[in-house]
Amino acid sequence: MSLLDRRDVPVSTQNRDSLARYEAAADQFHSYFGDPLATIDDALAADPHFIMGHCLRAGMVLTATDKRALPLARESVKAAESWSHGANDRERGHIAAALAWLAGDLEEAVERYGAILHDHPRDLLALQIAHLGEFFLGRSTLLRDRVAQVLPHWSAATPGYGYVLGMHAFGLEETGLYDRAEATGRRALDLNRRDPWAVHAVTHVMEMQGRLAEGIAWLTSRETDWAPDNAFAYHNWWHLALYHLDLGDTARVLEIYDSHIRPRSSEVVLEMIDATAMLWRLHLRGIPVGDRWRELASAWEPLAEDAYYAFNDAHAMMAFVADGRAAAAVRLLAALERAAQGEGTNAGMTRDVALPLAYALAAFGAGDYEAAVSQLSRVRPVAIRFGGSHAQRDVIALTLVEAALRAGRAQLARALAAERTDLKPASPFNWSLTGRALVATGDMDGAAAARRTAEALCRPSSGSRLPRNRAAMA
Repeated sequence: MSLLDRRDVPVSTQNRDSLARYEAAADQFHSYFGDPLATIDDALAADPHFIMGHCLRAGMVLTATDKRALPLARESVKAAESWSHGANDRERGHIAAALAWLAGDLEEAVERYGAILHDHPRDLLALQIAHLGEFFLGRSTLLRDRVAQVLPHWSAATPGYGYVLGMHAFGLEETGLYDRAEATGRRALDLNRRDPWAVHAVTHVMEMQGRLAEGIAWLTSRETDWAPDNAFAYHNWWHLALYHLDLGDTARVLEIYDSHIRPRSSEVVLEMIDATAMLWRLHLRGIPVGDRWRELASAWEPLAEDAYYAFNDAHAMMAFVADGRAAAAVRLLAALERAAQGEGTNAGMTRDVALPLAYALAAFGAGDYEAAVSQLSRVRPVAIRFGGSHAQRDVIALTLVEAALRAGRAQLARALAAERTDLKPASPFNWSLTGRALVATGDMDGAAAARRTAEALCRPSSGSRLPRNRAAMA
């Protein structure tokens, strides 16, 4: 007879020890604490026929978005398939979804993971993989609604309910429902304060609303909950650095980069993305970063030959451009051209976004700012198609504003800066951009007023201890 997990979801194993280890690995996957791969390997050692153990391992590996990890994912799926004659419908759904992902059809894979939830709405593994897949696809509405579909089947008495609320909070934030997102994220943390995804969701709300002092206080006051021994900590550190960057405290940004975002050389792609995105923002501002680009670009080099996931490839191009690696940039562009001519989800992402973005970045690096403006203006409206969050994709808009300023497109730069201050008027950096654009248009009085606004927004208030760096705002 098959067993049930803690949420009464069927598992086709009779080995209670393996099931307990599977549950522990799943908790580690949901929370990003510990080493879930090692834990699930222990479960599989106790029961090599444990189908859901293989499915969990496949899902964890696939969501790393690293082509170098695919052999392990294939091994896991092959093992699950070999025992599928004893699988239940839920497990066969997991196998089919992972196979679709391996075949390059991420959209089909996510739909298959989502379909599992119709019959098993408390399958937290299927929900999390679908949620991450929606994120990779840029499907903001489904980040919210996929979770909403299962919420009636969950309650505070159901193990893992906090993780469900954390995912829902992020979906609410990405669809602009900031008040509900923050309330839901805080409720998730009331149930489980050590949920870095829920911390992350509330952090996003504060970022989008320009609540810099609150954001810094939010992350620093809860650091012991989300940072130690956590595989997602680098991203929350990235968000903390974003707050300081908006305030112009680039010394603190680099300190966070060296201590927490990129404390050592790593080939973990998701970590490389955040490191690249932060250094590129500094690059746009003309902030020297020493040898940091060299180490990071070297980590990207092995991935220049064969495009796999468009969002990652765009960040690799940033590193190659910033470090002056023309040969690597050419190889990556060729790989993107090949990928764009193929089939599957990534081919479409590459055609629509990654390839023109890569050409824009190359043009920016070569000083052809007019060409960069042309390409970026086409990419920005459709950038959501290659995934990421609003905060992450903002790097495209930032590059466009800088390219417009350097191309002498003063009126365009002014319009883009006005757009940013309208959306986030509490951002000192947005006002500093406005000041630069106004100088370019010849409106010196307006520029001075914009800079005064930027400086005022950097001043400590209500007892908050916030950094001030007027030079960085200029």
